[in-house]
Amino acid sequence: MKNIVIIEDEQLAAEKLERYLLKYNSELKIIVVLSSISDAVHWLNTHTNYDVVFMDIQLTDGLSFEIFNQTKILKPVIFTTAFDEYAVDAFKVNSIDYVLKPITFTDIARAMKKLKSMHTLFNPVSLSKIVEVGQHKKVKDRFLVRLGNHIKSIKTEEIALFFADGRTVYLATKEGKKFIVDFKLEDLNSLLSAKMFFRVNRSFIINISAIKDVIVYSNSRLKIVVVVNSEKEIIVSRDKVAAFKTWLEGI
Repeated sequence: MKNIVIIEDEQLAAEKLERYLLKYNSELKIIVVLSSISDAVHWLNTHTNYDVVFMDIQLTDGLSFEIFNQTKILKPVIFTTAFDEYAVDAFKVNSIDYVLKPITFTDIARAMKKLKSMHTLFNPVSLSKIVEVGQHKKVKDRFLVRLGNHIKSIKTEEIALFFADGRTVYLATKEGKKFIVDFKLEDLNSLLSAKMFFRVNRSFIINISAIKDVIVYSNSRLKIVVVVNSEKEIIVSRDKVAAFKTWLEGI
């Protein structure tokens, strides 16, 4: 597992990753660094002499998941990204690890050790089984909440949004009812369908079916109007606008 492909649109991030990889093992070979979906698809369609791909998720021309729709990658993939909301999607493809930026040497060493331990799994037969399992990974389809002395089960599809108020996290149904849930927003990302829910900022995760309107806001940000009353404005963080638009398009 010596030949490595890096798909990363930030030069400094690519150089840092390469430096950590060579520090881990000086015999590793970075055979190419690609910075866009189009470049990656073209290269991967014409080369097979690689063992593992380190892949950023947000590239100059979209989300790197699109690469898997345009070419076959039958080699392990290690994602590196600044965003945690794509973890479920990442493991629907042949990903073995999900490293959050800013990456450290410890992160890379751990990922490479995991890769080594799983090496025997990565052949065309076993890999297809891994991918199949990932594609059928279950997400949470209902939440239990307390209503006085009673416990109520709410279907996930009935939830308009989740939001944090201080350390407390609530869910709001499309009927406008609000309940406390025993989850952090960070934990909810891995429990919810990535196609149905999106974390637009630190405080809100919204259901696509609850969006009533999207308004262009100041400084190229977006304001979201949902079907229920929200005490606070729901503004898409500037660094998530591109990903939000891609999600909204259904990619």
